[in-house]
Amino acid sequence: QVQLVESGGGLVQPGSSLTLSCAASGGTIRNSDMGWFRQAPGKEREFVATISWMSTHYADSVKGRFTISRDYAKNLVYLQMNSLKAEDTAVYYCAVARRHRSTDQADYDYWGQGTQVTVSS
Repeated sequence: QVQLVESGGGLVQPGSSLTLSCAASGGTIRNSDMGWFRQAPGKEREFVATISWMSTHYADSVKGRFTISRDYAKNLVYLQMNSLKAEDTAVYYCAVARRHRSTDQADYDYWGQGTQVTVSS
């Protein structure tokens, strides 16, 4: 059973950068897409980014600012966040997908506990 642990969240100023990490254990994830989702207070969880063997896909709201990457050997997934905005404030979750290039959280089987990202001046 795969377990995911996110880390790297914190309080940052608008325009700042932050990198989130997701450590997977209990199994390999190299055969699956990995994704990042986020959930702001009072809002539903939304898709942020996903990565497969050969490609990445981003939500329009973060495209050009966020970069998802992975280290297959170490079972690590990263989310580099640049030019952060107040609207990026949310709990960020790492997840394992059972379908390629999916933006639907229903297609993700395993989830981490989340890490809080707060963008405020």
